[in-house]
Parts: sequence; structure tokens; C-alpha cells
Amino acid sequence: MKAFGVTDNKFTSFVEFDKSKETATGRDLLVKIEGVSINPVDIATRKNIAGELQTPKILGYDGYGIVEEIGSAVKNFQVGDKVFFAGDYTREGSYQEYELIDERIVAHAPEKTSIEKSVAMPLVTLTASELLYEKLHIDPAADNHERTILIINGAGGVGSIAIQLAHLAGLRVIATASSDEKVKWVKDLGADLVVNHHHDLIKQVHDLGITNVDDIIGLSDNDPHWQEIVELIKPFGTFATITNLRESSIMDLKQKSVNFAWEWMFTKAKFNLDSMSTQGAYLEKLAAGLDQGTIKSTVTKVFNGFNLENIKKATELVEGGHMMGKVVVKA
Repeated sequence: MKAFGVTDNKFTSFVEFDKSKETATGRDLLVKIEGVSINPVDIATRKNIAGELQTPKILGYDGYGIVEEIGSAVKNFQVGDKVFFAGDYTREGSYQEYELIDERIVAHAPEKTSIEKSVAMPLVTLTASELLYEKLHIDPAADNHERTILIINGAGGVGSIAIQLAHLAGLRVIATASSDEKVKWVKDLGADLVVNHHHDLIKQVHDLGITNVDDIIGLSDNDPHWQEIVELIKPFGTFATITNLRESSIMDLKQKSVNFAWEWMFTKAKFNLDSMSTQGAYLEKLAAGLDQGTIKSTVTKVFNGFNLENIKKATELVEGGHMMGKVVVKA
């Protein structure tokens, strides 16, 4: 079968190669891939490769396809089911014709939503869901109208769904965006207020009549905003992030007794935790939300044709760092 991978940390190392189709065992599904989306983790993974690989590394952590084979212990899926998922970082990704994936982190694909709109959403939705519900401990069924959240990099992939989920949970959502187009984008997704992360966030938030916020999510480089985060977060608030702290110190949050949380969507599968099944459940809710129109897909660019050229074009767009929403490659 056909697969696409990289042999070192350079963009130029992308290659197409032949690979044997695997067999589903245990709780695995063998899925014929019909669409993928490209995420920053794909680029970060490639750039962290040391030396030259003998066997190409298959990236890709969003997939959509049809179940072709099921393992003997599979409970929730049948051959022929259309599914979508975000994948497992310890296994080969979705840039291949067929992928093995554990059923616990898979969901039935939306029935009324296109492949491209569906496959854009799993990784970012799982990340945003775990940030909001598990790290910030937001109960979407509670009355959250007095709770304020600041989402830094609101127009990015994770930010675009985090805004929607926070809005649906009733929070007062402040999102950052840096252009008129992105301001409109985040407002359309449900942001109540918008500030520009290229300017003083403290002054902008204070000018909105808000002294402190309950929660902050950092979805871009935290270091340039660290003092703003420390100043704006409420005592006993929570700061959660998907990116690193290179120069900033968590100790700066101590006097406010701020809760600090990392989010990495792949943790549950990497350590084979029982909680893996929560990811399948989050994606089932996503499928329903997309079909019902309560969740808006954030796909903004689609390449038709599952081939090396389109994988590279899509990767270049994401690697440029200025994308609004998600990029998809469709078979």
C-alpha cells in the first residue's frame, strides 16, 4: 500500500513509499483513509527527528475513513463503519492508505457532515475538550455566566474550537486575534470580546472593565505573554497550556495560588490509560454537534487528492504559522 513519510527533520525529506497492509487484532480497527488534516504536532515531530531514519516516519494525527477490518476484541464498530479519530502518537499516523487504530479513541463519523469538515476537527476538539473539562474543570451543564476565560491565539486550530466549547458552556469568552479577518472569525465562533495579542493585553482587558479573569488558556508561545498572564489571572484561577515555557517561571503564579496544567492530547493513549475511552466519547459528541450545527467546522483550506504533492503543500501552509483554522487533504 501507499504511504507518505519523512526520513529526517527537513521538509525536503518527505517521500512516498510502499508498505505492507497490516492486520487488525485485539481492539484495533484497520481503517481505509479517506481524509487527513495537518496539525502543528506533525511539524514539531518531524523537526525533533535526530539523524536519518532507515524507515520513513509516517506522520498525521487526524484521520477519517472506512473500517475495513476489526480485531477480535472490538466492541463498538463493524466493518463498513465510517469513522474519524486523532490517532496515537506512539504509532504510525494517518498519512497512509490504511491505518491501525485502537477503537477506544475512535468515533463514528458525522452522518450529515462532509469528510473535509469532519476530519479537520478531532485533534483540536480533543485538546480543547481536555483543556476545558479536565484541566479547567468546567462543567458545561452548570451556570457559568460569571466565569471569564481568556484564550490566547483564538483563531488557531485549538482556539477555534475552544471558543465554541467555552461559549456553549456559558462562559464569558475573551479571545485574542490580530487582524480584522481573524477578529471576525473568533466573533463568529462565539467570542464575546476580542483583544489583540500583538499589543498590551493587560491594558486591553482592563479597558474592557475586567480586572482579572478566572481562567487563561495559552495556545501560542507563552513567554512573550507571561507577565500579562501572571497579572491577569485571578487568585486561585487556572492557567493551562499546550505549549512550552522556555524562559518563564511557574513560580510567578505561586502568590496567587494559581493552578497550572499541561495538556497533551496523546497522553492517554501513550500510557494505555483506562481513560482512553473518554476520547472516543468526546468525538461522538463532536459528530453529533457537527451534524446538529451546534459546532462549526474550522476547515479553511482543502487539497483534493491524497498524494505526496498535496501533503507537502498542506504542510507548508501549516508550517508557515499564520493559518486561520485547519488544512485538510482529501482522497
